[in-house]
Amino acid sequence: MIDTLLWLLPKARSGDTLDRYGLKSGQYGVVTLHRPANVDQPVTLAGLLEVLVEVSNRLPLVFPIHPRTKRRIDDFGLTEKLAAVNGAFQLLPPFGYLDFLAPTSQAKAIVTDSRGLQEESTVLGIPCLTTRANTERPSTVEEGTSTLVGNDFLKLRHSLQAVLNGSSKRGRCPALWDGHTAERIAAILAG
Repeated sequence: MIDTLLWLLPKARSGDTLDRYGLKSGQYGVVTLHRPANVDQPVTLAGLLEVLVEVSNRLPLVFPIHPRTKRRIDDFGLTEKLAAVNGAFQLLPPFGYLDFLAPTSQAKAIVTDSRGLQEESTVLGIPCLTTRANTERPSTVEEGTSTLVGNDFLKLRHSLQAVLNGSSKRGRCPALWDGHTAERIAAILAG
């Protein structure tokens, strides 16, 4: 996964994705939410969105929205509320990988329940607020840039404030997450 990320990063960043959405590198955040614990309960989803809308007044946010999450927003009557928000909180259609990598790799922060983004943000040195109670990627929390906030609105708000104030977790990239895993495997197989 990291090999692919680092291999495609220059191509993703050379595209026009940021320009298309009026984004400037390091001056916005990216949001992804799709897990049932975050989007299947109206109170939980509304609370997370409320914090994100509030923070978007200080840090513009882009939210390439998963079809499942979009359905829940519509089902719970939250569509009009989000439509009334200023342009600092952009609901966007889902992206392909390169178009998604462009904004995620240049974000000031990422709020996500995605496993892959926890790893990618760690490699890229971007604070990742993971809206899950636990993770299959513990090294992203223990060593990397990920902070588990669950679907706790106050913890999410506090962690986003830390990003904005420059006091968020720094983390480091774990050993061997260098983009050369395929080469090492090939050498072992050839040996």
